[in-house]
Amino acid sequence: MVKEFHDRLRRNVREQAGRAPEPSAGVIDSQTVKADAVVGHDSRGFDGGKLINGRKRHAVVDTLGLLLAVMVTAADIGDRAAGQVLLARAAASHHRLALVWADGGYTGSLVEYGLTVLALVLAIVKRSDDMRGFVVLPKRWIVERFFAHLMRSRRLARDFERSTGSAEAMIYWSMTLLMTRRLARPRPSRA
Repeated sequence: MVKEFHDRLRRNVREQAGRAPEPSAGVIDSQTVKADAVVGHDSRGFDGGKLINGRKRHAVVDTLGLLLAVMVTAADIGDRAAGQVLLARAAASHHRLALVWADGGYTGSLVEYGLTVLALVLAIVKRSDDMRGFVVLPKRWIVERFFAHLMRSRRLARDFERSTGSAEAMIYWSMTLLMTRRLARPRPSRA
């Protein structure tokens, strides 16, 4: 129910922005968040890269930063494994989706899987060797902005949900609030 309402709002926001109701391109990434004590050991894990004990939020967003698909897993699940399931969900729900940008964590067999099985081009956006420090790469800032929007929801600053389904519903709810604000904003008059 929450997802259906969210998807209808997303179409309205896209149309208001002058875009087609269904996207043809997206961006995929993941975010690791700490889990509260109520999160069971069966759905939490340790992300060795970020040194966080909790859960991972894997998301595909469109070029406006609006959510297309989300999956919450234990933090020790790799991006490629979760990406395969998440891209299949996104491709099944959004038939126009043809191109998805990703970071280096999604390389390997996932690129071939996306092309052969899902008819989806997975374009890897890599850092050049001369870049130092934290640099947000082209097209990747879209998904980083999405995660920043999630962090503005106090309930999502940490994972407090017992089930991963509830955690996913809270993400859809947060994006629903964002989209209703965008739709309620007065539009500039065209002269």
